[in-house]
Amino acid sequence: MNSETRNDARPALRIIPREQHTISRKNISKAALRVLYRLNEAGYDAFLVGGAVRDLLLGGRPKDFDVATNATPDEVKKLFRNCRLIGRRFRLAHVVFGPEIIEVATFRGTGEEEGAEGERHIVDGRIVRDNVWGTIEEDALRRDFRVNAMYYDISDFSVRDYVGGMQDLQDRVLRLIGEPVTRYREDPVRMLRAARLAAKLGFSIDTAATAPFEELGPLLAEAAPARLFDESLKMFLSGHGLKSFRMLEQCGLLKFLFPATARALKRGDEALRALVEQGLANTDARVAEGKSVTPAFLFAVLLWGEVRDVAQQQIARGKDGNEAWARAALQVVGEQCQRVAIPRRFTFTMEEIWSLQPRFEQVQRKKVLRLLAHPRFRAAFDFLLLRAHESPAIRELGLWWDHAQQLPHDTLAAALPVHESGGNDHEASAPASAARKRRRRKPATKSKPA
Repeated sequence: MNSETRNDARPALRIIPREQHTISRKNISKAALRVLYRLNEAGYDAFLVGGAVRDLLLGGRPKDFDVATNATPDEVKKLFRNCRLIGRRFRLAHVVFGPEIIEVATFRGTGEEEGAEGERHIVDGRIVRDNVWGTIEEDALRRDFRVNAMYYDISDFSVRDYVGGMQDLQDRVLRLIGEPVTRYREDPVRMLRAARLAAKLGFSIDTAATAPFEELGPLLAEAAPARLFDESLKMFLSGHGLKSFRMLEQCGLLKFLFPATARALKRGDEALRALVEQGLANTDARVAEGKSVTPAFLFAVLLWGEVRDVAQQQIARGKDGNEAWARAALQVVGEQCQRVAIPRRFTFTMEEIWSLQPRFEQVQRKKVLRLLAHPRFRAAFDFLLLRAHESPAIRELGLWWDHAQQLPHDTLAAALPVHESGGNDHEASAPASAARKRRRRKPATKSKPA
């Protein structure tokens, strides 16, 4: 496979007529078609562009449809009453049709021509504002990967390929447009997008595109944490999370995005790797089945190894168990949020999932019934099941709690010991090895007053 990246100053246009490609308007959203047609009827160029064109050519069904045009954002707004203009870094028009938003972008130029309209601001090689309008040819060169730089022309239903994207689709490879170091310095998040797209599409990444990852990976620390949170959701909650995780590891990018996860896995804990990969696989399965997924559970999985190890270190130094887990969660979450801005509503759930894990080993009647009634019980129990590879005791504990949930409340309560020291002969008692693991000394009974 040829791994050279085309860096031509002048793109070579290839027009693929309707009869030679597989895109059908039946697979394009009606809202996107309305935007394309109205722009075209008003005398503007109008193209479907980017991931939608790529996925349609691959036989997929895109969820999002982006439009590129030579109309400026203000001109787009005049055409659509249901339009709002957004963004400073990239000025865009959003045309709203109920729950669906069609993003309309004006062709972006290189800014090298005299009298170029708009503005571009670059700091240390990084584009912080890019609102220079240009031609479709310039717009193609401004995009990231060649497979994302193809345009579906609503005027004649052809596909325009300026940079060799069709060839890359056939080769199943991601190649950057332009010189990789320059393009990553413009926007470091492109490194993550390469890993995510390769995982999603089942493509390889051009060796020229992966070569700068180790050198430029630290630049991800300069990206906005909120943006990295959004990128993390795209990687891990879109149905290809396990592949994305493995691609991040393979490319050496995991340590720049989730340093605590990378550190914990580097210690060679195979049970932890099994937990992480099974958690991601389960999330992918839920997405495929159309079930709900939550970032809180996913991030709890990714950060568990470091939280557990820090908590155990604190306990070994004599800290109270509850305080140790609280401090460990605070430390690990605090570090991670400097990279990825996980909202507090999710970190709170993560901390609860972690703090409930030791409570599964306490099988006295009041504690079991209280834990079963906890609002985070189900998430914490699912997490316990993921930990089955940690030890036979944890696996048995998961089986015990699974059985306990199936018993009627009265039956379970009657079978449970009131005190920690008894109850191992009851049907619902936990495995002895698991129950003893964190057994506390029974408090001394107070003498009754005479």
